[in-house]
Amino acid sequence: MAKDPYETLGVARTATAEEIRRAYRKLAKKLHPDLNPGDRSAEARFKEVSAAYDLLSDPEKRRRFDAGEIDAAGQERPRGPFFRDHATADAGPFRTWRGARTGRSGLEDLFEDLFGEREFGRAERMGFPGGDVALKLTVPFLDAVNGATARVSLPNGDVVDLKIPPGATDGQVLRLRGKGLPGIDGGPPGDALVELAVAPHPLYRREGDTIRYDLPVALHEAVLGAKVEAPTPAGRVMLTVPPGSNTGTVLRLRGRGVARPDGTRGDCIVTLKLMLPPGPDPALAQFLRGWEAGRRHDPRAGLEG
Repeated sequence: MAKDPYETLGVARTATAEEIRRAYRKLAKKLHPDLNPGDRSAEARFKEVSAAYDLLSDPEKRRRFDAGEIDAAGQERPRGPFFRDHATADAGPFRTWRGARTGRSGLEDLFEDLFGEREFGRAERMGFPGGDVALKLTVPFLDAVNGATARVSLPNGDVVDLKIPPGATDGQVLRLRGKGLPGIDGGPPGDALVELAVAPHPLYRREGDTIRYDLPVALHEAVLGAKVEAPTPAGRVMLTVPPGSNTGTVLRLRGRGVARPDGTRGDCIVTLKLMLPPGPDPALAQFLRGWEAGRRHDPRAGLEG
């Protein structure tokens, strides 16, 4: 569960935008991974501080967090369809209240108990808001990583566009305002809450803002070094394979990973995988038979069962 962003940055809830910016710059300078190589605790704190600043530096996100509409991770807080719970099972939503203008209903008694007769009369004149509806949407891996627009079918048959933000995560809930159940007697409609299910990718694996994958390389590329074309979520790039590389050699492609809301990206971590050509190669076999250094090398030295 994400921590309170104000506490993470060490600022008051009444802090100005400039105070929030200064607090972030101070912490980011102290915790940046480049200044703390190998310090996983500092890296985790840096991510928390960056996420907190991303939320509080955006006026709309900050307003919605302060209002309780989203949580500290920026995800929607569903509104419960309160009034639906008090409708009769066979009369449909709110039918008990709507059909009882000349008599007393259990819902009228409930509102008078909760708010008093005068407040209930005012609520009746204003109408009641509709409840939220929950939907699920499966999105392609790269659409979640890079951001995209998806088509969503609503329970009433309407089809609307949903903006998937860059770096969207599995289980994240997005809100479509006014696309839920209709209001009662002029009340506003509820919202549609869309939970994302991110489909797996055949090549990439995601860890936060980092993308990892294995890249096959030929024997001559690994031994002699080469420039090879490598895919990334941000497009294909030329990757330098150092001479003497091996299976398991790890290379980093900076800024080619998961897109962030501020326009930056995480990194791609590429692990080389040495691949021999298919079928036997007599020339290669003859070379290896006479390769004394290769024969003396024991790749399993120190391996314990």
